[in-house]
Formats: sequence, C-alpha cells, structure tokens
Amino acid sequence: MTLEDTTGNTPGGTSQGTSGGTTPPKDDYLERRALRRGSAGWLLLTGLGVAYVVSGDFSGWNIGLSKGGFGGLAVATVLMGAMYACLVFALAELSAILPTAGGGYGFARRALGTWGGFLTGTAILIEYVLAPAAISIFIGDYVESLGLFGLESGWPVYLVCFALFIGIHLWGVGEALRFSLIVTAIAVAALVVFALGAFTDFHVDGLNDIPVDGEAFGSNSWLPFGLLGIWAAFPFGMWFFLGVEGVPLAAEEAKDPVRSMPRALAISMGILVLLAVVTFLAATGARGSAAVQEAGNPLVVALQGDGEPTALSRFVNYAGLAGLVASFFSLIYAGSRQLFALSRAGYLPRFLSLTSRRKSPYLGLLIPGAIGFALAAGTGNGARMLNIAVFGATISYALMALSHIVLRRREPGLHRPYRTPGGIATSSVAFVLALSALVATFLVDRTAAFMALGVYVIALAYFAFYSRHHLVAGAPEEEFAALAAAEAELARD
Repeated sequence: MTLEDTTGNTPGGTSQGTSGGTTPPKDDYLERRALRRGSAGWLLLTGLGVAYVVSGDFSGWNIGLSKGGFGGLAVATVLMGAMYACLVFALAELSAILPTAGGGYGFARRALGTWGGFLTGTAILIEYVLAPAAISIFIGDYVESLGLFGLESGWPVYLVCFALFIGIHLWGVGEALRFSLIVTAIAVAALVVFALGAFTDFHVDGLNDIPVDGEAFGSNSWLPFGLLGIWAAFPFGMWFFLGVEGVPLAAEEAKDPVRSMPRALAISMGILVLLAVVTFLAATGARGSAAVQEAGNPLVVALQGDGEPTALSRFVNYAGLAGLVASFFSLIYAGSRQLFALSRAGYLPRFLSLTSRRKSPYLGLLIPGAIGFALAAGTGNGARMLNIAVFGATISYALMALSHIVLRRREPGLHRPYRTPGGIATSSVAFVLALSALVATFLVDRTAAFMALGVYVIALAYFAFYSRHHLVAGAPEEEFAALAAAEAELARD
C-alpha cells in the first residue's frame, strides 16, 4: 500500500495503524494547524458547558409532555440526567488523560482503534452541524414573534446569525468564549426570574391534567400514555442536558486542562440539573402540562396563557432569544473543533484544519456554517434537524462510555490525574442508557433517525475506501494511540 505524506510524496518511512496507514507530517504541518492554548480557564469552560444546553430550557423539552405526560417526562428526565451525569464523570477522566481538541474522537481512537475513533467523531459532528441549523430557525421564529425590526423568520435572519457569530469565532477563541459567557449569564438569570414568577401561581393539579389514553399499558393520570410514554420521552428529557458533553473539545485551548476540565464539567452539570428541575416544575405547575405541551415558547405560555403579555413574560421572551443565541454560538464552536481534530488527523480532508493567524480553524467554521445555513434555508424544519442531531448524539455517548470501560479494563495502569467516581459501573450506566435513548429516537421520528443513519453510512464509506489509508501520524490523538500500541508490543516481547 502506498501512503501519501502531507506534501503528496511517498514517504520514506511509515507506521501502520490498526486498520489502514499513517504517515508522519511535514515539519510545518502541525504549525499551520495550531489552536491558541491557554485561552480558557474553568469559568469560561463552565460557561461553555451551560451555553451548549441553555436553549433547551426555553423550548423543546415540553414536547415530551405530549409523548409521556408529566410523569413520563419526569422519569425520562431523571434517567437522562443520570446518563449525562455518569457520562460527564467518565469524560472528566478521559479529558484529563488526553486534553486535545479531538474530545470523544480522541478517547475512542485510543480505546477502540481508528474505526471507533471515526465512528465517534462522525456522530459528534452530525450533532454539532445539525443543531446550529435547527437553532437558527428557532431564532428566526423568536425574532418574528417579538416583532424585532419588523423581520420575519426566513433565510435573511439565518444568514445574519451564521455570518455574525462565525465572525466572532474567527476573531479569536478567548473573545468568543467571553461573549458566550455573558449571553449565557443573561439566559440563566432569566430562568431564575421566570421560576420566581411562575411559582407564585403553582398548582399541583395542573401537573397531571393531560387526558389519559385508556388503551395504553400502565396508563394513569401521571402516565397518560402508559409506560411506553416514558421511553418515547427520552429524547426530550435529553434536551435539558444535550451538548454538555462538548466541553472536552475545548481542552487544547484551556488553561491547565487536567485540573480545569473535570471541574468545569462537574459544575456545569450541577447547574444544568438545577435549572432543569426548576424550569420543568415551574412551567407545568403554573399553567398545566396540557397548556404547555406543544407550545413553541412554553415559558411565556406558562406566565401569560392566552392573556395579554406582561412585563415578566416579555422579559422571558427576550431572554429566550438570548438562550438560543448562547447555544447556537457555542455549538458552532464545538462543531468546528471536532471537525478540526478529525481533519488534522486525516480522517477528513486535511485542508479543513488549517488555522488563521488568530489560531482559529477558519475553514472548520465556514464550511459547516455554510452547510448549516443551507439546511436551515432549504428545509425550515428545525424539529427534524434536532432529531437528527439527537440520533448522532446518542451514538457518540454510547461509544464514549464504551471507550472509558475499555481503557479501564485494558490499561488499568494508565496515568489518570482524575478518576471517575464508581469507575466502570458509572460508565456502564451511561452506556446502557445511551443505547436506550438511541432506540427511543426511532419512536419519536423514524424519518429523522434513518436520515441520520444515511449520512453516517456515506461518511463510513469515505473512511473505509480512502481516509483510513491516509491518516497523519503526528496528530496528537494518533500519537497517543501509537504510544499505546508500542507499549503493548513491548509488553508482549
């Protein structure tokens, strides 16, 4: 097999990967693909973790009420919260071992080989390319409903979103994360204000006011759609936490990632759990589950119902826009870093990982942004794109949890600056729940699940027939895996 180096010439020496070939890069290859190190401390990383998710508190989760009722969504949220908590603890250990921009791809590459790394990285990429496209549509809906500048939801609004916020990312990672922290703080403050207002009108009997489907197995007033409704509500219970797993993608640009990454993951998860509980109870108790189950802006409906807007409901409505912006902005960041890492290692075309003078992966920002804009403008179906994103997310969760299990069993002596509480038992819980959530996506939107599966198959064909034969040995994640292979070979000798 002939391998190409980064200049297009046949290299004098190569090293074989687990399935395909790797080749050492030319001298300036990694210099042209360098991120700005030390740009983010634990506070900015925590803000990033909350920013990924906060838009899910303002809308989306409530549709789970129409699938499982209050009790079904409550159980689903608890189970999905447990999955994310276990996953976050596992990722905290993995990110301390390998603090690079590869995130989940890097962890799986070490544990599961090149195929496992590509499967994981592609699943993460599906999530982080599709989710911003969906959120740009939701931003357009908010802009139209608020009457801002007389604009209607459509491609001009989507274009402004992508152009403006990608422009901030191109400016620099430090500036981008500080902007994200400010907008996220506004959104979180608004959720606290919302809860204080909504709890003044809290009624327990409103929680289970959805009519009962008497034919559903196990149905009652708390589970109006029966026990199966719990499972169907899994994807919507995820919306309170979806995206927090992206924090390790900032490891290569973090200050002291070995210490700051586990701390940021734990704190951001704690904040998200608190916000989920408060938002869920306040919204359903103030107006009733039936009233908010299909609302595009459930918090506003919870505050005003069918009445005239109040000062509080207007404030929450504007803050909902801030929450959408925070998540949109941070998800663009996550997608660019995952694409950057896969490209730098040769899994995707290498030119996508080139960085600018300000150390931003400009093509890794612009090309996914163009794809996201095209999807938003061409379909206008934000819910479908979010469901595709959830499909990719659940695959990546299962593979990342599996990576933790494999590394614990195969390399017990590996230096671990941070250790997951509960060890393999913790990541095993995340693995089982992630697989359950993956199956649940077919219950919610079978079309979206099969569309995501189709994209996955195309990507795998590209890897199988081309890119696995042209991997870059000098990429950090590949060097980390090669070191493990060399140590294993020495141990056998």
